[in-house]
Amino acid sequence: MKKLLTFLILLGSIGFLEAAPIKKPKKDLTEEQQILLEKMESRIDEIKAMDFSSMSKEEIKELKAEMKEMKKKADGNGIYISFGAIVIILLLLILLT
Repeated sequence: MKKLLTFLILLGSIGFLEAAPIKKPKKDLTEEQQILLEKMESRIDEIKAMDFSSMSKEEIKELKAEMKEMKKKADGNGIYISFGAIVIILLLLILLT
C-alpha cells in the first residue's frame, strides 16, 4: 500500500514538471569543419530556393535523402529518451524495490 501511494504521488507530480532546453556550449570548429559547414549551408539554401513543382518524385526523394544525410552529419551522435521510456523505467524501479 505504501508503494502504491508513493507511486501515485510520483505520477501526480510528473504533471508539474517542465522540461527546460539544455544549452550546449558552442564548440570551436576546425577549418575543415568550418568549410564543410559553409558548404552544407549553401547547399541547403540552394535546395530551399528550388521549385519542387517542376521536379519528378525521384528527384524530390533524392533531395530528401540528401537533407537527411546532412542532418545526421550535423547532429552527431546522441542518446534520446522519450517520456514513455522514463515512465517505464520509473515503474520498473518502483516495482523491483
